Amino acid sequence: MSRSSIALSNLRAVVIVIVLAFHSVLAYLASLPASPHRFDDAPYLWQAIPIVDNHRWFAFDLFCAWQDVSLMSLMFFLSGLFVPSSLERKGSITFLSDRFFRIGLPLVLVVVFLMPVTYYPTYLVTAADPSVGAYWQHLTALPFWPCGPQWFLWHLLTLNLLAAGLHRFAPRWSENLARLAAPAREHPIRFFIVLVALSALAYAPLALIYSPWAWTSYGPLSFQLSRPLHYVVYFFVGCAVGAYGLDRGLLASDGALARHWAVWLAVSVVGFVLWALPTSLMVDGREAPLIVQAAAALGFVLACASGCFVLLALCLRFAPERTRILDSLSVNAYSMYLLHYVSIVWLQYLLLPITLFAAGKAAIVFSGTLALSWVAAVAFGNVAWDDHLAQAKRWMRGSLGDPAPAKLVKQDDLTG
Repeated sequence: MSRSSIALSNLRAVVIVIVLAFHSVLAYLASLPASPHRFDDAPYLWQAIPIVDNHRWFAFDLFCAWQDVSLMSLMFFLSGLFVPSSLERKGSITFLSDRFFRIGLPLVLVVVFLMPVTYYPTYLVTAADPSVGAYWQHLTALPFWPCGPQWFLWHLLTLNLLAAGLHRFAPRWSENLARLAAPAREHPIRFFIVLVALSALAYAPLALIYSPWAWTSYGPLSFQLSRPLHYVVYFFVGCAVGAYGLDRGLLASDGALARHWAVWLAVSVVGFVLWALPTSLMVDGREAPLIVQAAAALGFVLACASGCFVLLALCLRFAPERTRILDSLSVNAYSMYLLHYVSIVWLQYLLLPITLFAAGKAAIVFSGTLALSWVAAVAFGNVAWDDHLAQAKRWMRGSLGDPAPAKLVKQDDLTG
């Protein structure tokens, strides 16, 4: 396993820890309203903040703002890295059947069975009738089925479907993308500029039309109206970098990105400020001039790209070696992502009546969720699912006329 691959595996561990920390502190943001959002009231803002606590800390606002700008984009980038090589090994049909069992099936199970349990405390904090029966009536009366953080997975499944279609009908697509990523090893600034330009074209028009924070839901599917094309850009940029080669492109452990990590740290701070200043004039529904909205949109793409680059650079520079803890977190990251949200919401709810400063509550929620989701993921991984899944995959491949390869190597993205 190359140093770049190890660094990326460690980055996956870091990303899942950040995801858990991000969701753990949402109940304690200083910018939250004085009371929680009612379960039945549109636009159903409790989907973003399920629990609202009276104890707050402004530092959590800064942390969440920074992560909201770049974390999800980094996850789409990482998910795209190994798609070209996986498609080359497996072919489109086998790749899609694997993605269905790896992403689609867990997505359906978690949304159908786990999300109702997750949001019961959200209902309780404003409910007149706390019974389970009343909750079920209110839940099924909603014009959508809440999916929580799993919105990322159906986005990812759609992008994998698109990549498989390209592989089937335009077999040289990954080679063409790889040529675009070729200079990135020694000239990451040029690559950064191209990424920012593509992201601006994909994000800014939608942000100006819909606002940066608007969400919409159709049944169990949710997405942020300003960002779908932006995520497409990051996914296929990840495909380009992965198609060229991890060890000889942007993510080379001895490349310019890793060597100049301090520069990218400074750039990320500047990018965040360029986004935060105009955005601060638009919060709380305040109307802002078009030039301020445009500045916020451009600041977003700068902060997003620089935030991704600095996390990549730091892991390439300082985490190119294997450790048992990071290995375990990396292997279990996907299961932890699927399972963590129910622990977070319930722990935040149980801590509501306790008088404790916000950082203390957040620490309890984070540490409890990390332990519970990690243990559950390890236990889930020890169950012998492989034989049943292998039989189902063989049946699907046979019915679609696509022979299974002799050996399949697991995709090493967030879901791998």
